[in-house]
Amino acid sequence: MRMRRASAYLAFASCILVFVMKNRAAENHSGDWTISKSDAPGKVEFSLIEHRRGGTSSHESDWPASSFQGVDFSKAGRQDVHFTITRDAGKIECEGFLNDGEGAGIFHFQPDANYPREMQALGFSIDDEKDDDEKQFTMAVMDVSLEFARQMKNEHLSNFDADKLIAFRIFRVDVAFIEALRAEGLKISDADKLVAFRIHGVSAEMVHSLHQDGYSPDEDMLIAMRIHGATPEWMAEIKKRGYDHIDLEKLIAFRIHGVSPEFIQKLQGLGYSHPDPDELIAMRIHNVTPEYISDMRSRGIHDLSIDQLVSMRIHGID
Repeated sequence: MRMRRASAYLAFASCILVFVMKNRAAENHSGDWTISKSDAPGKVEFSLIEHRRGGTSSHESDWPASSFQGVDFSKAGRQDVHFTITRDAGKIECEGFLNDGEGAGIFHFQPDANYPREMQALGFSIDDEKDDDEKQFTMAVMDVSLEFARQMKNEHLSNFDADKLIAFRIFRVDVAFIEALRAEGLKISDADKLVAFRIHGVSAEMVHSLHQDGYSPDEDMLIAMRIHGATPEWMAEIKKRGYDHIDLEKLIAFRIHGVSPEFIQKLQGLGYSHPDPDELIAMRIHNVTPEYISDMRSRGIHDLSIDQLVSMRIHGID
């Protein structure tokens, strides 16, 4: 009798433990969702607001309306909805309502038990010290599929791990983007640089344009050019002012210090037909403006060289 009681207690305790663990997982990855209209055709703005013990986190982006199977966004009035977003990493079960195509509800995430093992086989560990499936939830939201992981692995990238797979999805780094860059002769393989390219707007078209103009920038130079706005379009305007094939580092310095096509045009209007790039930079650093030159001339001080004007500014001659 005592043994039967003990066995029954253990069985009951096991059921309670399983129940607690399941509910804990649901607590860890559950929360609210909202859907609103998007300016992008065929898409809706979908948000997941996850409630966790440490606070909340949110994921918000435009999703294709086709991602929500069984949901009719064209239906007028209120409707109760239940839809499942199925990804390799797991399922996001959602229920709630829509009113004229917009609405809200709650969601629960069910991680796929095989996904960590299959990702590990591809060389990507998704273990997370804070929560065993926190990263897996993010990979489900961002649709880091096994096929996407295989594709990226075949690109032979460096500094590459599961976190980079997520970053690639966020910033739209895919096979087409990588191959387009490589087709322009850029032998890029650093995952961090690819993400930086997307963040700052380095494209295959930009690389192609620079190559056509005789430049061969490396990855860091391309990023620096985009950060400071030294785009091919801006370079074309500088070229119209007589500055063709200027060293890329000097063009970046132009942008940093404010040497613009308008600035050059005003100087040319004052008789300085083609100052050296270093002179233009020095003028901007020391605030030798066209207005300053005109002011000196109004006082009877004419025919000053750029070196003289810079020296006057340095010594406080206003």
